[in-house]
Amino acid sequence: MTLILPGTLGCVSKLPVAPEPLSTPVFDSHCHLDIMVGNRQASSGDPVAQAAQAASASVESILADSRAAGVTRLVTIGYDLPSSVWGARVAADHGDVYAGVAIHPNEAHAATPEVLAEIEALACEPDVRAIGETGLDYYRDWASKDDQHASFRAHIEIAKRTGKALVIHDRDAHDDVFRVLAAEGAPDRVVFHSYSGDAEMAKKCVEAGYFMSFSGPVTYKNAAYLREAARVAPKELILVETDAPYLPPVPHRGKPNAPSLMPLTLRCLAEVKDVPADELCEAVNTNGEAVFGISR
Repeated sequence: MTLILPGTLGCVSKLPVAPEPLSTPVFDSHCHLDIMVGNRQASSGDPVAQAAQAASASVESILADSRAAGVTRLVTIGYDLPSSVWGARVAADHGDVYAGVAIHPNEAHAATPEVLAEIEALACEPDVRAIGETGLDYYRDWASKDDQHASFRAHIEIAKRTGKALVIHDRDAHDDVFRVLAAEGAPDRVVFHSYSGDAEMAKKCVEAGYFMSFSGPVTYKNAAYLREAARVAPKELILVETDAPYLPPVPHRGKPNAPSLMPLTLRCLAEVKDVPADELCEAVNTNGEAVFGISR
């Protein structure tokens, strides 16, 4: 989840129109349905979420638009206890929605033993398939580094105890994220959400067997380093996500994102890797099923 600062978004009352649909269905590995539908009321400092909520979409309408674009399964990700509870309930009610549960590093001060115990209880529910998003965020100082490290370590242990994938938020903290994973012992399945590293970091992920989930910024003109990382990443370790309502792909920067826009990111990645879009869709589906323990 990435907040966009005030002043970067005009008045938007509907979600962008979806692009040409994919011919092979694909998996959105990370979005925030609760923010899109207004379950978490957007603050005045969160214009992207405000714009998404102004569209008055429902979970059902978002899923319908996604399916029409070829995005047939998705993971709605938690960032605090209320969003995690909500996501688990929505996943239980919708066959192609799965949930991740966690306390975001920006909220790490709230990761008390009692809250973490509730996160672990949610993680045991059958439609909860990930512990995330957790990790480290050195871009903002909303939580101390000590609190973030303690929370991250606790989430790693929850992922290992429950056998769920670990979904990592890593912002300006690459080296420390790798150090914590090495020190604690990484779970079997690790995903770098909205991958933000360069090609050298991608090589480290490949060596460790970590999945890299690419999002809208890979389409941005000033993000050549992400495209270089994508060239390094083997298809077997690539996921694609929207982080909706955040990080929309070109040509929708400045507007709220939606799972139905994922074809734009996927086609960009396919071009970068010089493979047919259908081939990359198949790889992303296979990877998503493996990471989140889902069968077709």
